[in-house]
Amino acid sequence: MLHLRDIRENKAQQKYDLEIALAGNPNVGKSTVFNALTGLKQHTGNWSGKTVSNAVGYFKHSGSIIKVVDLPGTYSLSSNSDEEVLANEYIISDTASCIIVVVDATNLERNLNFVLQILTRTQKVVICLNMFDEAISKGISIDTDELSLQLGVPVVSTSAIKKSGLDELKKVSLDVALGNTKTFKTIKNIETDDYSKCIECIYDQCTKICTSCLKLSNNRQSDFDRQVDKFMTSKITGLPIMLLLLCIIFWITIVGANFLSEHLSVFFNYVKGVMFSLFINLDINSIFIDFLINGVYTTLSWVVAVMLPPMAIFFPMFSLLEDSGYLPRIAFNLDSCFHRVGAHGKQSLTMAMGFGCNSCGVIGCRIIDSEREKNIAVLTNSFIPCNGKLPTLIAITSIFFTNAVSGFISSIFTALILLILIVLAVFITLLTSKFLSITILKGQSSSFMLELPPYRKPQFLKTIIYSLKDRAWFVLLRAVAVAIPAGAVIWCMANIKIDSISLLDYTTIYLDPIGEFFGLDGVILMAFILGFPANETVIPIMLMAYSSSNTLMEYSSITELGSILASNGWTIVTAICFLMLCMFHFPCSTTCISIYKESKSIKLTALSMIIPTFIGLSLCLLVKSIGVFFH
Repeated sequence: MLHLRDIRENKAQQKYDLEIALAGNPNVGKSTVFNALTGLKQHTGNWSGKTVSNAVGYFKHSGSIIKVVDLPGTYSLSSNSDEEVLANEYIISDTASCIIVVVDATNLERNLNFVLQILTRTQKVVICLNMFDEAISKGISIDTDELSLQLGVPVVSTSAIKKSGLDELKKVSLDVALGNTKTFKTIKNIETDDYSKCIECIYDQCTKICTSCLKLSNNRQSDFDRQVDKFMTSKITGLPIMLLLLCIIFWITIVGANFLSEHLSVFFNYVKGVMFSLFINLDINSIFIDFLINGVYTTLSWVVAVMLPPMAIFFPMFSLLEDSGYLPRIAFNLDSCFHRVGAHGKQSLTMAMGFGCNSCGVIGCRIIDSEREKNIAVLTNSFIPCNGKLPTLIAITSIFFTNAVSGFISSIFTALILLILIVLAVFITLLTSKFLSITILKGQSSSFMLELPPYRKPQFLKTIIYSLKDRAWFVLLRAVAVAIPAGAVIWCMANIKIDSISLLDYTTIYLDPIGEFFGLDGVILMAFILGFPANETVIPIMLMAYSSSNTLMEYSSITELGSILASNGWTIVTAICFLMLCMFHFPCSTTCISIYKESKSIKLTALSMIIPTFIGLSLCLLVKSIGVFFH
């Protein structure tokens, strides 16, 4: 049972004069309006007791401090999902002094459905007619005065991206909140106990209102969108275009990340030398210096140098695709595939989030209303290689499959092999989703509404800054938090010895027979186990074990890494088995924590670790068997 006290903040803790809420359908620019109103004076979190995200911010107007609550984006208040329950309960609670309903001016009739639902619950409403400039460019003319008369509440036209009309929105909202502007109930005959009749009445009212205040002329933008979507969402060309874009993103990430990683490594090595000199001059114990620098610092610097560059490139490009309106097209293209395997079409979006970070992908599964389908998405999200796995996949691919060529051609081949691995990951995701949907997670696939927003020119600078700040920085901080203790544990295992043999060597020797059975070795298995806190540490742990070194080792070039692996018995079969296990093994600790927090289920968290590991080891056995056959 949800309680309003769970979503109220104590006024003694946050001082403000009035509370205003933002409501609206998804893809109407509500978040842009929120960011434009509040600037940097905002914070995000979850509704108490729920995994539904919320954002709270503040702005000052006419001497009053206004708190703004960003309600979850929903299409209705019918209380079918957590988002709808919370939005509905909040609106009828009178917690907010005013509700700003953000409406897409280019889709007025569809958005009015939600507006009328809110007006049946409260009249303390202001309509924010957002993207008004886009509506004009599309030949859509809206009589805002007539619309205001029809609805009985103020209507303000805005363009949040250009920060146009926001001052008026603040003023009008404050006047409604303070009672200076009166609102009236003009929509009648909607409230009824018969839900179907209520919906029918709302649709009739929407049509009537649009007839009186909306005029359409030649819509060139809509024609353009339709022409582009003939290719982007076609059954013939939709998937190839999607794969081509993904390949281009991988290629740019590979080329750019290599360049940035090299320079970061040089910087961290310089800092490492400075730290050594400083600690020696301070006459600090040599064992502590070794633990701190060769253990903790080296692990930390490795994770940052390897993980930050791909994130700094991949996340902004992914955000630009999202900002341009292409991301929902990906969901549209893959919806039928997921529906056939008993999963939810939105799983394709959460799967795409997993490219950046599986933890973010797991959290993104909140957008799926069905608990059964949400669990399927959570259990399979780690199948998609995250930024922590990409550098390892790139390195091994470059050594064993593209080392015969160099330069531009090598990066192209590497990107193509990565694309093949991604296609394999999606295929395994679909197969596993089907298996789960007919076994432990039986049920019917649910339907959902997928809106294809118009194509827009991305806000390049703003999108890049926000993606780096909100996504890359967030993921990096979580990785750093687990890399520090991981470095300490790895150092201890390599330096604590029994009969001149380190704990790390003991465990790798014990794991050797198991590793050889799966086409690997004990060092590889141990590297994945110790890499549980952060996938980025797998290769340096292997190098440390192969060389019997007391510290994490770094390689100066791909050629040097290849020589070390070859001298320790690696073959093409070993490399392919390694790639399979790298793609499919238990999620990192951060992702496991996110799975537990989202599901509150130890069983589901355990399954999320067992299922991919079983698949990875099974693929290793298959590859080894094929290798033995051809050998």
